Amino acid sequence: MAFTSTLSLYSHPQVRCCRHRRLQSLPLTAAGLGKLTLLPIWRTRAASRARFGCFVVKASSSVEGTPARSTGSRRVYRRSQATAAPIAPLKRVADFVAPFGLIFAISFVVWKIVEKILYPTPKRLESSTVEGQSASQGVKWSIAAGTNLLSQLGAKIERQSKQKLNEFARELRSFPSIDMSGRNFGDEGLFFLAESLAYNQIVEEVSFAANGITAAGLKAFDGVLQSNIALKILDLSGNPVGDEGVKCLCDILVDNSGIEKLQLNSTDLGDEGAKAIAEMLKKNSSLRVIELNNNMIEYSGFSSLAGALLENNSLRNIHLNGNYGGALGANALAKALEGNKSLRELHLHGNSIGDEGVRSLMTGLSIYKGKLAILDIGNNSITAKGAVHVAEYIRKSKSILWLNLYMNDIGDEGAEKIADALKENRSITTIDLGGNNIHAVGVTSIAKVLKDNSVITTLELSYNPIGPDGANALAEVLKFHGNVKTLKLGWCQIGAKGAESIADALKYNTTIETLDLRANGLRDDGALCLARSLKVVNEALTSLDLGFNEIRDDGAFAIAQALKSNEDVNVTSINIANNFLTKFGQSALSDAKDHVYEMAEKEINIFY
Repeated sequence: MAFTSTLSLYSHPQVRCCRHRRLQSLPLTAAGLGKLTLLPIWRTRAASRARFGCFVVKASSSVEGTPARSTGSRRVYRRSQATAAPIAPLKRVADFVAPFGLIFAISFVVWKIVEKILYPTPKRLESSTVEGQSASQGVKWSIAAGTNLLSQLGAKIERQSKQKLNEFARELRSFPSIDMSGRNFGDEGLFFLAESLAYNQIVEEVSFAANGITAAGLKAFDGVLQSNIALKILDLSGNPVGDEGVKCLCDILVDNSGIEKLQLNSTDLGDEGAKAIAEMLKKNSSLRVIELNNNMIEYSGFSSLAGALLENNSLRNIHLNGNYGGALGANALAKALEGNKSLRELHLHGNSIGDEGVRSLMTGLSIYKGKLAILDIGNNSITAKGAVHVAEYIRKSKSILWLNLYMNDIGDEGAEKIADALKENRSITTIDLGGNNIHAVGVTSIAKVLKDNSVITTLELSYNPIGPDGANALAEVLKFHGNVKTLKLGWCQIGAKGAESIADALKYNTTIETLDLRANGLRDDGALCLARSLKVVNEALTSLDLGFNEIRDDGAFAIAQALKSNEDVNVTSINIANNFLTKFGQSALSDAKDHVYEMAEKEINIFY
């Protein structure tokens, strides 16, 4: 018997499933997934049946002459029936996935539509931008922080600016003295206003200080200052014009014959600008006063200006405060004074000239043939050694009227040297020795001078630790001697005891008009002493400054009562600010003010 069989079903079954092959060929994309999940439920069920029903298994077994149905076919059938068991779970999965697939497909389509709207293609974006521009026509925006203003607002501001400039221009044509400082109209505004100065015969003084004017703006004066001969004072201080701007201005002023005072303080001026000014001064004969304070002029600039003083015979006042001349700069100016006769004021405050510089300067002034009336050498690190040279100049000078030695360090020794020189001088009316570390000994020497010197009318001794003893020495002389009208003793540590000495002197003194006693720790006791003096008839004292003295209500009540009691009081100003007054003390002073006005028709300004 012959037996023939195909390969076992388990090893290589011959399966034909057209539906399965078609699903394999479908790409796994979103679209394909949508197609897969969009199949109807009944179609899915039919496909499941077809998948298992279309197997064709060839297994033949024959015995010679016998038809082919053997036990192998039954085994295959049973196993195929067993494999069909998972159809029920698969059906449940298909029922669950299909609705979600439908939702996903719909969401995907909706997202694509939204994406087209939100993120248009470049052409669409371009067109929408053009449309947006046309829709927002007339709206202008700035990228600067806080300046996103509508064009209408910008136009309004521009109109207001033009209106202001027109008002300024009318002022320039109407008044002789105009102050336009701090208006911030800048270069463009100056170009607009400069036209009002051309051929202007009315305005004589104008201030363009602190207006943000630069070197470019000063070109507006070209052709204007040459034609204007009425303008006498021009103030450009506080504008950052720098050396370039000053050079431009000097080129214009060479041909000007009207301006007599030029102010260029705090203008970022350096040596190059000073050289330009010096060259202009050699040719200009109309300028009388030039102010160059608080700039950056060093020795080179000082030397150039000194050279100009040798040739210029019209300049009267030169202000160089707050620069960097040093000892060399002072020496250059001293040499220039040997050949100059026109200078009347020399201001060198805060130039660090020191003892060497002041020695050179005093030597030059000693042989100066002109009549220098004002000398400011304050804050220049001058010690007692330098004070010796100053004293020699004081002793010889017959023209000096005002001498400032404020904030140096001459001490008691230097004060004694100055006092000895003042015994021989009969020209100085104002002397400032404040902030020089002078004690009671030095003040006593100065007080003795006042016994015989009736020329000094203003004595500044503030910021010196003279104490109660120094105040007493000064008061004893001022009772019946001297001609001091202004006495400044602020920050001198005199206390209540010193105030008592000063108050006692006021009962007899007939010259002191202004008395400054700020920050001396007077408290109520010192205020009570001064109040008793105010009750006495005093026809001289008009201004009393008691600020920063820790005075309380009791002191204020005493002063108020003194003002009420003395109908002949001549005081017109009392400063009691920065003390410890309450509303009761302030009210008492106000009542006293009103009482004096009602009884004597005198107005007293009380500051509290």
